[in-house]
Amino acid sequence: MKPLKQVAQAYMALSEGEKKQQESAFEEAVSEYRRAMECSRTIPEEEVFDHEGFDALCHAGLSGALGKLERYEESLASAEQSLRYFGRRGELHQDEGKQWIAAVVSRALALARTGRSGEALHAFRMAGEMVAERKGELPDKDALQKMIGDNIAILQTSMPEDSAKRKAWWEFWS
Repeated sequence: MKPLKQVAQAYMALSEGEKKQQESAFEEAVSEYRRAMECSRTIPEEEVFDHEGFDALCHAGLSGALGKLERYEESLASAEQSLRYFGRRGELHQDEGKQWIAAVVSRALALARTGRSGEALHAFRMAGEMVAERKGELPDKDALQKMIGDNIAILQTSMPEDSAKRKAWWEFWS
């Protein structure tokens, strides 16, 4: 198979995963994101293709779909895989910034659902700051900010806060 065809198949599967997620077909979305990563692995390493960046995009979507299926440990693992890339390369004004924010939110939700409240609170605060500073369009920005704020409020009531330990989102990854 020619590399161009493999690249097209990988991006088609990624696009299908995003479509399935928007349709709330989360099991199918999980399958498509995984298929996208499998297709990308058939692209030879010597080809000019950002394998790591593509996997980060797939893991960002995969994390969200797994979270919707209440598979929080898997969701957390995928979010963290995605964030390893975005933490080094992501920029909030780029298109990838949307996936970066989605991965941070998915990580925060997974942390909260697995009982790691302190880490979840920190992750939700970081997500809130990222959304507020986002340059460019962000679908359902108001609903996202409300969900983040609601989760912060719930987590704050369940634990004391030490504001001296708080870091801005950009300090978290440095």
